[in-house]
Amino acid sequence: MTDQYGREIRYVRISVTDRCNLRCRYCMPREGVKQLAHGDILSYDEIIRLAGIFAGRGISRIKLTGGEPLSRRDLWKLVQGLKAVDGIQQVTLTTNGTLLAEQIDRLADAGLDAVNISLDTLDEAQYEAITRRAELPAALKGLQAAIACPQIRTKINCVPLAGENESQWVPLAAIARDHAVDVRFIEMMPIGLGREYAGRTQDDILKVLRERFGQETALTGEFGNGPGTYVGFAGFTGRIGFISAMTHKFCERCNRVRLTPEGYLKPCLQYAAGVDLRGAMRSGASDEELDQMIGKMIYEKPCSHHFENQEEPGAELRQMSRIGG
Repeated sequence: MTDQYGREIRYVRISVTDRCNLRCRYCMPREGVKQLAHGDILSYDEIIRLAGIFAGRGISRIKLTGGEPLSRRDLWKLVQGLKAVDGIQQVTLTTNGTLLAEQIDRLADAGLDAVNISLDTLDEAQYEAITRRAELPAALKGLQAAIACPQIRTKINCVPLAGENESQWVPLAAIARDHAVDVRFIEMMPIGLGREYAGRTQDDILKVLRERFGQETALTGEFGNGPGTYVGFAGFTGRIGFISAMTHKFCERCNRVRLTPEGYLKPCLQYAAGVDLRGAMRSGASDEELDQMIGKMIYEKPCSHHFENQEEPGAELRQMSRIGG
């Protein structure tokens, strides 16, 4: 389906939980957040039902997010159910990786196509300072388990933090040199606690990587679900990617909508506007009625975010963990 600006919307990010076993400083407060009751989040059957309606609208790709999605019991069952939906071509997962090693085999058997592992540093002390948990060994074990599953494409997502993890950009990028893994640098978004942190830009990172690996080559093609930019370095097995929503704004190519854990469909990350699909389903809405709600919300997707204006009317005020990463 296309929105009112002619963009083809074919990708939905579905958050399956607001819970997480880490407490990353730019995402959640130290004490965590008040968690949604289990009955307030969408059931797997409800998610699969909505996936069928999304597919009827031309959405073919689903990313499962959280919170930490692997903290939700038997996530592989949801993956299996979504892969069985006619029209859904790809189901992928974003995770911090700490729970991945013990679940990767079932996820692979269920048909998971790809996994993105959030990893801002390879330094244990720094990892603990950022996440407030001493879980780097578990995250690296999860990464190795994913690499060992050739049928699952693996990416690493790093959020560059000014004055904190600059020393880690080269070691993280080197993983793409040695393995068939894409390492992506994602600009800090001013959502929730993220407003309190300064990020670093794509240009900053490329300058550092060029000094170590030489001149990059711009790559063309589709290497992910969203409008990221990718480059290659000589001798690399994987690629280096950038998702730079602030400094290299790509709203004109945005192809996604988001579904929160409690079933609220959001057409744009910045704005609180959306539609309550859970409430409609539990009030007896038919598939046709849900389809009309989804179609209207997709069509009305805003032209662009305006994160540069923190006083933008209608801006989203919830923490990122409650929206979905």
